[in-house]
Amino acid sequence: MRPVAISVDAPDVSENLRQKAGYTFTFLSDPQTEVIRRYDLLHKGAGVDGHDISRPAEFLVDRSGIVRWESLTDDFRVRPPARQSLAPARSIPQ
Repeated sequence: MRPVAISVDAPDVSENLRQKAGYTFTFLSDPQTEVIRRYDLLHKGAGVDGHDISRPAEFLVDRSGIVRWESLTDDFRVRPPARQSLAPARSIPQ
């Protein structure tokens, strides 16, 4: 299992944030919000200058593409504690 972040930001902006924060996982760019819309995460007009952004969300997806756990919020500062996502992650067959 590996984490992946998806953002509406351009690839260079996402990469800069990744490096600045010291994250070692993959950041993907979705400026056309194609994937964000598929997961029903579009937060229209909530970004800077009224730009569309993604709602904060976390998903655990197994190898076959089945969503096994999710956490959705409207506030990027609200995140579940790691233990809350680790328990379902441990139950996903490898």
